[in-house]
Amino acid sequence: MADTLSNLDRSRRMALVRSKDTGPELTVRRLVHGLGFRYRLHGKDLPGRPDLVFRSKKKVIFVHGCFWHRHGDSGCKLARLPKSRLDFWRPKLEANKKRDNKNRRLLHAEGWEILIVWECELRDLGKIERRIRAFLKS
Repeated sequence: MADTLSNLDRSRRMALVRSKDTGPELTVRRLVHGLGFRYRLHGKDLPGRPDLVFRSKKKVIFVHGCFWHRHGDSGCKLARLPKSRLDFWRPKLEANKKRDNKNRRLLHAEGWEILIVWECELRDLGKIERRIRAFLKS
C-alpha cells in the first residue's frame, strides 16, 4: 500500500514528532510533581536518557510512546505497524526496542531501578498514580 501523503507532507508531519516534552511525558511529570516528588529531566549521563531521574533514590521513569517503543507485543492497539513502507519501519522500530532493552540492562547493572509508563496506560491515571507512588515510596 502506498503512503497517502506526499514525501514532502510526510517529512513535515514526521518533523513534528518530538522526543522530549511529549503529551504523555508532561502528564506523568505533572502527576509525579503533584504527588510531592521532585526529579531531574532527561539524565544525559545515564543510558537511554531517562525522562524522570530521582538520583537520591537511584530510580528512573521512562515514558514510552506505544508506537515508537513497540508496546504492540503486549497487544496494545497504539503500537500497530504502518501500512506502508514496512521495509523501513520494521527495522527502525525493532532497533528502538533493542536499544531500550540494552539501556535497561545498563541501568540495572549500575544499580538503578526502572519504571516504564506506557502511553496507553495514561487512560487510567488513578492506576498509574498508584504504580508511581509504590515505585517511588519503596
